[in-house]
Amino acid sequence: MATTTAAQRRAQARIEYDAFIRSCPTNQLLDRISDKWVSLVVSALAQADAASMRYSDLGRKLAGISPKMLTQTLRSLERDGILVRTVTPSVPVRVDYELTPLGTSLAGLLSAVKDWAELHIEEVNEARERYDDDGHASSAGSADSADAGRSSSAS
Repeated sequence: MATTTAAQRRAQARIEYDAFIRSCPTNQLLDRISDKWVSLVVSALAQADAASMRYSDLGRKLAGISPKMLTQTLRSLERDGILVRTVTPSVPVRVDYELTPLGTSLAGLLSAVKDWAELHIEEVNEARERYDDDGHASSAGSADSADAGRSSSAS
């Protein structure tokens, strides 16, 4: 049996990644980047006039985000290599956030999704109204439950 190097094992693992499998790291990454706040933070940094934004600027730009959620989102993005945090010693301390090259490559995709949502929200709202007017809203829960029951009994 031939031995394989660590690089060969990593290359083989990349081929075998399957985001449809819950335990796959790519599934977990999709879960992270599909978060609303992640999408908005990355888009805000990508569209910033300067190369970076301060924590307070991000907080003002993202209406509705709590300080705790902003901090958690920024930490997770830094951990994943999407952004870099730079601390400048001053009074008060200045903290700036900037996208990494990896983050910049993701920003185009997330900004496109944000732009799509802004462009098509009226169509989505009209579809929702039609759906609700047709009486689907009250019976949707029971139909979904019946479908789930059929799926689990078929397994």
